[in-house]
This record gives sequence, structure tokens and C-alpha cells, in this order.
Amino acid sequence: MDDSHIVRLFWERDESALAETDRKYRTYLNRIAYNVLQNEQDAQECVNDAYLRAWNAIPPHEPERLAPYLGKIARHLALNRYAALTADRRGGGTVAILLEEWRDCLPDRQGDPSDDIAVREALNRFLYSLPTEQRGLFLRRYWYGDSIRTLAAAYGYKESRVKMALSRMRQQLKEFLEKEGIAI
Repeated sequence: MDDSHIVRLFWERDESALAETDRKYRTYLNRIAYNVLQNEQDAQECVNDAYLRAWNAIPPHEPERLAPYLGKIARHLALNRYAALTADRRGGGTVAILLEEWRDCLPDRQGDPSDDIAVREALNRFLYSLPTEQRGLFLRRYWYGDSIRTLAAAYGYKESRVKMALSRMRQQLKEFLEKEGIAI
């Protein structure tokens, strides 16, 4: 079933929208949540919570592309669950590693909320400036949370090459943001 039909079912408050969404997107959403949480049960709970959030948000929202809309919801839920689970502990985990990698190339988020929009738009321009393969590598690491090992296997690279490529892209991003007038 195509996305526009599923969204129409949400608008009609037809519960089959949830079944169709689950059939089409469970694997995709579970991967996003699992890569953050590294726990299958927690990931499944986030996916189910994402369905509930979508049910409550559609309508009034009418996403043009359902996969990224649902992916964003699942990712935010997983990140929130991760924060709650690790509130009393330090370090460890995929999210901590990814945040450490990002620390030097993104601005501090304590300013004006409109700054977030400028950063998001600049990040999108940066991503579209990358060759397709590099953009895929970057997104798989920093959006989906894929491990270095997983990326190396998927792209047929050695792990050291993946690490170097990501390091160079983070440096390019930092320079790009500085040229855009976004303070790091």
C-alpha cells in the first residue's frame, strides 16, 4: 500500500492504518530505535510508541513522505528513552559515541531557537553537496546510528577507511558551517 493511502487511512481514523504502517515500516523503524538503544525490547516499545504518536499527530499533520516522518518520531523516542536509561550512568553506548564524534563540529544549542532552523538548513545544504556515497555513509552513521563495522561491511571498506571518511566529512561540515556564519 502506498504512503498516501496509509495517510488517508490515518485521516479517516481507520485503525487499519496502524496495521499497514506496521507491515510496511516495522523493520525500518526498529532498526533506527535499536541502533540507538541496543536493546530489542526497548526498540520495539519505541516503535509501538511511534505508531501511537503518528495516530495522534495525523491529522492535523499530513506528511508528504511517511518513512522519514515516522523515522524521526521513532528516533526521538529512542533518544529520549536512551537519556532516561542512562541518566544515572556515564559514558558507554552508541549515542554517547556518536555525540562525542559530533561535539567539535556542531554549535552549542543554547541560543535562539531560530538558530536550530539555520543549522538544520545548513546541514541539509552540506549533505546535498556531498557525493551520493559519502552522503549515504554520513546518514547511515549519524542518523541511523550504524556501527563502523556495519558501514565497512556495507560499503566494502576497511574500518579505518570508514573512520577516516567520517572524520573528513565532520571537518568539512565544521568548515562549511563556519563559512555559513554559524558559530561552532
